[in-house]
Amino acid sequence: MDWRAVTFDWNRARAFLVTAEEGSLSAAARALGMTQPTLGRQVAALEEELGVALFERAGRGLELTPGGVELLEHARAMGEAAGRISLAASGQSRSVEGIVTVAASEAVAAFLLPGIVAKLRAQAPGIVVEVIASNATQDLRRREADIAVRSFRPTQPGLIARKLRDVKARLYASDAYLERLGEPKGPEDLSRAEFIGFDTTDALIRALNGLGLELGPENFPILSENHLVQWEMVKGGLGIGVMPEEIGEAEPSVRQVLAALRPIVVPMWLVSHRELATSRRVRLVFDLLAEALL
Repeated sequence: MDWRAVTFDWNRARAFLVTAEEGSLSAAARALGMTQPTLGRQVAALEEELGVALFERAGRGLELTPGGVELLEHARAMGEAAGRISLAASGQSRSVEGIVTVAASEAVAAFLLPGIVAKLRAQAPGIVVEVIASNATQDLRRREADIAVRSFRPTQPGLIARKLRDVKARLYASDAYLERLGEPKGPEDLSRAEFIGFDTTDALIRALNGLGLELGPENFPILSENHLVQWEMVKGGLGIGVMPEEIGEAEPSVRQVLAALRPIVVPMWLVSHRELATSRRVRLVFDLLAEALL
Protein backbone atom coordinates (compact mmCIF):
# COMPACT_ATOMS: atom_id res chain seq x y z
CA MET A 1 0.00 0.00 0.00
CA ASP A 2 1.21 3.49 -0.82
CA TRP A 3 0.78 5.23 2.53
CA ARG A 4 1.77 8.56 0.97
CA ALA A 5 -1.51 8.46 -0.95
CA VAL A 6 -3.47 8.78 2.33
CA THR A 7 -3.62 12.56 2.60
CA PHE A 8 -6.30 13.07 5.24
CA ASP A 9 -6.55 12.84 9.02
CA TRP A 10 -8.33 9.63 10.10
CA ASN A 11 -9.82 11.37 13.16
CA ARG A 12 -11.52 13.81 10.82
CA ALA A 13 -12.97 10.89 8.88
CA ARG A 14 -14.52 9.68 12.13
CA ALA A 15 -16.02 13.14 12.68
CA PHE A 16 -17.55 12.97 9.19
CA LEU A 17 -18.93 9.46 9.76
CA VAL A 18 -20.59 10.22 13.10
CA THR A 19 -22.04 13.50 11.80
CA ALA A 20 -23.51 11.67 8.81
CA GLU A 21 -25.05 8.98 11.01
CA GLU A 22 -26.38 11.36 13.68
CA GLY A 23 -27.71 13.92 11.19
CA SER A 24 -26.39 17.08 12.87
CA LEU A 25 -23.21 18.50 14.37
CA SER A 26 -24.79 18.89 17.80
CA ALA A 27 -25.91 15.24 17.98
CA ALA A 28 -22.55 14.03 16.67
CA ALA A 29 -20.69 16.17 19.21
CA ARG A 30 -22.71 14.61 22.03
CA ALA A 31 -22.03 11.12 20.68
CA LEU A 32 -18.28 11.77 20.56
CA GLY A 33 -18.08 13.75 23.80
CA MET A 34 -16.66 16.89 22.23
CA THR A 35 -17.86 20.43 21.62
CA GLN A 36 -19.83 21.26 18.49
CA PRO A 37 -17.34 23.93 17.27
CA THR A 38 -14.45 21.45 17.55
CA LEU A 39 -16.37 18.84 15.59
CA GLY A 40 -17.38 21.40 12.98
CA ARG A 41 -13.75 22.38 12.48
CA GLN A 42 -12.77 18.73 11.98
CA VAL A 43 -15.43 18.21 9.33
CA ALA A 44 -14.48 21.47 7.59
CA ALA A 45 -10.81 20.49 7.67
CA LEU A 46 -11.61 17.12 6.09
CA GLU A 47 -13.57 18.84 3.32
CA GLU A 48 -10.56 21.05 2.68
CA GLU A 49 -8.14 18.10 2.70
CA LEU A 50 -10.23 16.08 0.27
CA GLY A 51 -11.40 19.01 -1.84
CA VAL A 52 -15.00 17.80 -1.56
CA ALA A 53 -18.08 19.39 0.00
CA LEU A 54 -19.55 16.67 2.27
CA PHE A 55 -22.65 18.35 3.74
CA GLU A 56 -25.17 21.03 2.95
CA ARG A 57 -27.59 22.70 5.35
CA ALA A 58 -31.17 21.38 5.52
CA GLY A 59 -33.12 23.34 8.13
CA ARG A 60 -31.51 22.64 11.49
CA GLY A 61 -29.79 19.53 10.25
CA LEU A 62 -27.35 18.49 7.57
CA GLU A 63 -27.75 16.49 4.38
CA LEU A 64 -25.00 14.68 2.55
CA THR A 65 -23.91 16.03 -0.79
CA PRO A 66 -23.48 13.54 -3.66
CA GLY A 67 -19.76 13.53 -2.87
CA GLY A 68 -20.51 12.87 0.80
CA VAL A 69 -22.81 9.97 -0.07
CA GLU A 70 -20.05 8.42 -2.19
CA LEU A 71 -17.49 8.68 0.61
CA LEU A 72 -19.81 7.57 3.43
CA GLU A 73 -19.59 3.87 2.55
CA HIS A 74 -15.81 3.98 2.78
CA ALA A 75 -15.94 5.88 6.06
CA ARG A 76 -18.29 3.26 7.48
CA ALA A 77 -15.85 0.52 6.48
CA MET A 78 -13.12 2.43 8.34
CA GLY A 79 -15.37 2.74 11.40
CA GLU A 80 -16.15 -0.99 11.42
CA ALA A 81 -12.44 -1.81 11.07
CA ALA A 82 -11.65 0.50 14.00
CA GLY A 83 -14.32 -1.27 16.04
CA ARG A 84 -12.78 -4.65 15.24
CA ILE A 85 -9.38 -3.39 16.41
CA SER A 86 -10.93 -2.31 19.73
CA LEU A 87 -12.71 -5.65 20.07
CA ALA A 88 -9.54 -7.59 19.35
CA ALA A 89 -7.60 -5.55 21.91
CA SER A 90 -10.37 -6.06 24.47
CA GLY A 91 -10.36 -9.76 23.77
CA GLN A 92 -6.68 -10.07 24.69
CA SER A 93 -7.41 -8.92 28.23
CA ARG A 94 -6.72 -11.63 30.79
CA SER A 95 -8.34 -9.73 33.64
CA VAL A 96 -11.32 -11.18 35.46
CA GLU A 97 -12.34 -7.71 36.56
CA GLY A 98 -14.49 -5.31 34.65
CA ILE A 99 -17.96 -4.97 33.14
CA VAL A 100 -19.68 -7.69 31.13
CA THR A 101 -22.98 -6.72 29.54
CA VAL A 102 -25.58 -9.44 29.04
CA ALA A 103 -28.68 -8.83 26.93
CA ALA A 104 -31.74 -11.04 27.33
CA SER A 105 -35.49 -10.89 26.93
CA GLU A 106 -37.47 -9.43 29.79
CA ALA A 107 -38.72 -12.82 30.94
CA VAL A 108 -35.29 -14.49 30.83
CA ALA A 109 -33.65 -11.51 32.53
CA ALA A 110 -36.22 -11.35 35.31
CA PHE A 111 -36.80 -15.04 36.03
CA LEU A 112 -33.73 -16.99 34.89
CA LEU A 113 -30.74 -14.67 35.23
CA PRO A 114 -30.88 -13.71 38.95
CA GLY A 115 -29.73 -17.12 40.17
CA ILE A 116 -27.03 -17.26 37.51
CA VAL A 117 -25.76 -13.78 38.39
CA ALA A 118 -25.65 -14.75 42.08
CA LYS A 119 -23.47 -17.75 41.21
CA LEU A 120 -21.24 -15.56 39.05
CA ARG A 121 -20.85 -12.98 41.81
CA ALA A 122 -19.68 -15.71 44.19
CA GLN A 123 -17.27 -17.10 41.62
CA ALA A 124 -15.86 -13.84 40.21
CA PRO A 125 -16.68 -10.86 42.48
CA GLY A 126 -14.50 -8.57 40.37
CA ILE A 127 -16.89 -8.77 37.43
CA VAL A 128 -19.64 -6.18 37.19
CA VAL A 129 -22.65 -7.65 35.39
CA GLU A 130 -24.83 -5.21 33.45
CA VAL A 131 -28.12 -6.79 32.38
CA ILE A 132 -30.05 -5.33 29.46
CA ALA A 133 -33.61 -6.62 29.79
CA SER A 134 -35.21 -5.99 26.42
CA ASN A 135 -37.10 -7.90 23.76
CA ALA A 136 -35.26 -5.82 21.14
CA THR A 137 -32.12 -7.27 19.55
CA GLN A 138 -28.88 -5.66 20.72
CA ASP A 139 -26.11 -5.17 18.15
CA LEU A 140 -23.09 -7.05 19.51
CA ARG A 141 -20.83 -5.76 16.74
CA ARG A 142 -21.44 -2.22 17.96
CA ARG A 143 -20.74 -3.25 21.57
CA GLU A 144 -24.34 -2.74 22.69
CA ALA A 145 -23.78 -5.96 24.63
CA ASP A 146 -20.99 -8.48 25.16
CA ILE A 147 -23.26 -11.54 25.34
CA ALA A 148 -26.87 -12.04 24.29
CA VAL A 149 -29.45 -14.72 24.98
CA ARG A 150 -31.51 -14.87 21.80
CA SER A 151 -34.41 -16.81 20.33
CA PHE A 152 -32.88 -17.05 16.86
CA ARG A 153 -29.59 -17.97 15.26
CA PRO A 154 -27.54 -14.90 14.33
CA THR A 155 -26.53 -14.44 10.72
CA GLN A 156 -24.10 -11.52 11.12
CA PRO A 157 -20.45 -12.32 10.38
CA GLY A 158 -18.02 -12.09 13.27
CA LEU A 159 -20.41 -13.55 15.84
CA ILE A 160 -20.17 -16.90 17.55
CA ALA A 161 -23.29 -18.69 18.68
CA ARG A 162 -24.16 -21.78 20.62
CA LYS A 163 -27.62 -23.29 20.61
CA LEU A 164 -28.48 -24.24 24.16
CA ARG A 165 -31.89 -25.88 23.83
CA ASP A 166 -35.47 -25.48 22.72
CA VAL A 167 -37.74 -23.59 25.10
CA LYS A 168 -41.34 -24.79 25.40
CA ALA A 169 -43.84 -21.98 25.89
CA ARG A 170 -47.39 -22.75 27.02
CA LEU A 171 -50.66 -21.01 27.83
CA TYR A 172 -51.30 -19.91 31.42
CA ALA A 173 -54.15 -18.25 33.27
CA SER A 174 -55.31 -17.68 36.84
CA ASP A 175 -57.99 -19.81 38.48
CA ALA A 176 -60.19 -16.73 38.72
CA TYR A 177 -60.10 -16.13 34.98
CA LEU A 178 -60.70 -19.79 34.11
CA GLU A 179 -63.71 -19.85 36.43
CA ARG A 180 -65.19 -16.87 34.59
CA LEU A 181 -64.40 -18.38 31.21
CA GLY A 182 -65.52 -21.87 32.08
CA GLU A 183 -62.96 -24.68 32.16
CA PRO A 184 -61.88 -25.23 28.52
CA LYS A 185 -62.06 -28.83 27.37
CA GLY A 186 -60.53 -28.37 23.92
CA PRO A 187 -59.05 -25.77 21.56
CA GLU A 188 -62.49 -24.77 20.31
CA ASP A 189 -63.40 -23.55 23.81
CA LEU A 190 -60.68 -20.89 23.63
CA SER A 191 -62.30 -19.15 20.67
CA ARG A 192 -64.23 -17.01 23.19
CA ALA A 193 -61.26 -16.46 25.53
CA GLU A 194 -59.34 -13.24 26.03
CA PHE A 195 -55.56 -13.26 25.60
CA ILE A 196 -52.81 -10.81 26.50
CA GLY A 197 -50.87 -9.91 23.33
CA PHE A 198 -47.58 -8.24 22.49
CA ASP A 199 -48.67 -5.83 19.75
CA THR A 200 -51.09 -5.40 16.87
CA THR A 201 -49.23 -7.80 14.55
CA ASP A 202 -50.66 -11.26 13.97
CA ALA A 203 -47.47 -13.19 14.77
CA LEU A 204 -48.79 -14.54 18.08
CA ILE A 205 -52.21 -15.23 16.57
CA ARG A 206 -50.62 -17.26 13.78
CA ALA A 207 -48.46 -19.19 16.25
CA LEU A 208 -51.45 -20.08 18.43
CA ASN A 209 -53.67 -20.93 15.48
CA GLY A 210 -50.91 -23.23 14.31
CA LEU A 211 -51.57 -25.24 17.46
CA GLY A 212 -55.20 -25.76 16.48
CA LEU A 213 -56.84 -22.68 18.01
CA GLU A 214 -59.12 -20.36 16.08
CA LEU A 215 -58.30 -16.85 17.25
CA GLY A 216 -58.55 -13.39 15.77
CA PRO A 217 -57.67 -9.83 16.83
CA GLU A 218 -60.90 -9.70 18.85
CA ASN A 219 -59.39 -12.28 21.23
CA PHE A 220 -56.61 -9.83 22.19
CA PRO A 221 -58.25 -6.88 23.97
CA ILE A 222 -55.11 -6.14 26.02
CA LEU A 223 -51.69 -5.51 24.46
CA SER A 224 -48.30 -4.81 26.00
CA GLU A 225 -44.82 -5.08 24.52
CA ASN A 226 -43.47 -5.74 28.01
CA HIS A 227 -43.60 -9.44 28.87
CA LEU A 228 -43.46 -8.75 32.60
CA VAL A 229 -46.50 -6.48 32.37
CA GLN A 230 -48.29 -9.21 30.43
CA TRP A 231 -47.43 -11.76 33.11
CA GLU A 232 -48.75 -9.56 35.91
CA MET A 233 -52.00 -9.16 34.00
CA VAL A 234 -52.26 -12.91 33.55
CA LYS A 235 -51.66 -13.41 37.27
CA GLY A 236 -54.28 -10.74 37.97
CA GLY A 237 -56.95 -12.65 36.06
CA LEU A 238 -57.24 -10.44 32.99
CA GLY A 239 -56.76 -13.20 30.44
CA ILE A 240 -54.55 -15.96 29.06
CA GLY A 241 -50.85 -15.40 28.37
CA VAL A 242 -47.86 -17.24 26.92
CA MET A 243 -44.82 -17.99 29.07
CA PRO A 244 -41.93 -20.48 28.97
CA GLU A 245 -42.90 -23.63 30.79
CA GLU A 246 -40.13 -23.43 33.39
CA ILE A 247 -41.31 -19.96 34.43
CA GLY A 248 -45.02 -20.67 34.25
CA GLU A 249 -44.83 -23.87 36.27
CA ALA A 250 -42.94 -22.07 39.05
CA GLU A 251 -45.72 -19.48 39.52
CA PRO A 252 -48.36 -20.70 42.03
CA SER A 253 -50.98 -18.10 41.10
CA VAL A 254 -51.51 -19.48 37.58
CA ARG A 255 -51.96 -22.85 35.94
CA GLN A 256 -51.54 -24.29 32.50
CA VAL A 257 -54.44 -23.98 30.07
CA LEU A 258 -55.13 -27.08 27.98
CA ALA A 259 -52.08 -29.05 29.09
CA ALA A 260 -52.57 -31.47 26.19
CA LEU A 261 -52.01 -28.64 23.69
CA ARG A 262 -48.67 -28.72 21.86
CA PRO A 263 -46.24 -26.08 23.16
CA ILE A 264 -44.82 -23.20 21.15
CA VAL A 265 -41.17 -24.18 20.65
CA VAL A 266 -38.61 -21.36 20.64
CA PRO A 267 -34.85 -21.98 20.31
CA MET A 268 -32.45 -20.47 22.84
CA TRP A 269 -29.09 -19.28 21.52
CA LEU A 270 -26.14 -17.81 23.40
CA VAL A 271 -24.25 -15.29 21.28
CA SER A 272 -21.05 -13.29 21.64
CA HIS A 273 -18.56 -11.49 19.43
CA ARG A 274 -15.76 -13.71 18.17
CA GLU A 275 -12.98 -11.49 19.54
CA LEU A 276 -14.73 -10.86 22.83
CA ALA A 277 -15.12 -14.59 23.39
CA THR A 278 -11.34 -14.75 23.91
CA SER A 279 -11.56 -12.32 26.83
CA ARG A 280 -11.20 -14.20 30.08
CA ARG A 281 -13.99 -12.37 31.88
CA VAL A 282 -16.42 -12.63 28.96
CA ARG A 283 -15.56 -16.29 28.43
CA LEU A 284 -16.20 -16.92 32.12
CA VAL A 285 -19.67 -15.36 31.93
CA PHE A 286 -20.43 -17.03 28.59
CA ASP A 287 -19.54 -20.48 29.90
CA LEU A 288 -21.47 -19.98 33.13
CA LEU A 289 -24.57 -18.88 31.21
CA ALA A 290 -24.26 -21.83 28.85
CA GLU A 291 -24.00 -24.28 31.71
CA ALA A 292 -26.88 -22.79 33.70
CA LEU A 293 -29.29 -22.32 30.80
CA LEU A 294 -28.85 -25.74 29.22
